[in-house]
Amino acid sequence: MLEIVEMRSVRQFSLLIVSAVCLVVSGCAPQNVIHNNPSSSPVTPQPTVSARPLESPASPETPVAPDVAQEAEADIWTQMQQGTGYVVLLRHAQTVAGTGDPPGFQLNDCATQRNLSEAGREQAARIGQVFRDRNIPIHQILSSQYCRCLDTAKLLNLGEVEPSPMLNSTFTNRANEAEQTAQVRQRILDHQNTPGVIVMVSHFVNIGDISGINPPSGGAVIMRTNQQGELEVAEQIRDW
Repeated sequence: MLEIVEMRSVRQFSLLIVSAVCLVVSGCAPQNVIHNNPSSSPVTPQPTVSARPLESPASPETPVAPDVAQEAEADIWTQMQQGTGYVVLLRHAQTVAGTGDPPGFQLNDCATQRNLSEAGREQAARIGQVFRDRNIPIHQILSSQYCRCLDTAKLLNLGEVEPSPMLNSTFTNRANEAEQTAQVRQRILDHQNTPGVIVMVSHFVNIGDISGINPPSGGAVIMRTNQQGELEVAEQIRDW
């Protein structure tokens, strides 16, 4: 029995020596250290911890706050204030009840035409105030020769109004529709690189022919020429 104990002691001592040498030489840990208690289980090896700092777990991308300049650019009023090539196709303001004009009306006689109502006159003045409040630079104001359009354009109070036959209603005279539409399109294209806004006061049918949108009385379609040289709708305004 004494011999067995001594042999066990020698074996334990030898293992301790080997472990110490291993630690000094290579920094390794003994794989099976035997405890003093013969019935003890071997120690489970622990994973090696790297000396390099651990990286923090990947986190979802933090949403980037929208750029202030991009927000401003998205606002149609800022675009018209700072950009070039904008044209506002404005349908005349509200009128007295009716459709079209009485038979035999004359362009030079407002009494023979369907004219603005009092609400329409107030609406036109209000629209002009919106442009002034937003400091929109006005390059030119063109108007159909019909009295309801000329009155709307003048009540905007944005500058001198120039009567323009290409904006006259084609509702009862379809013969000139294609020619007038082509003239308006070309005027918008020619304005592409020019600062300041052109306001064109016209009619339901005419604006629909150009933009594909039929605005209500006093409504507007804002157009410009894109980089491909094509007309595009930048914005629609139905209510001021």
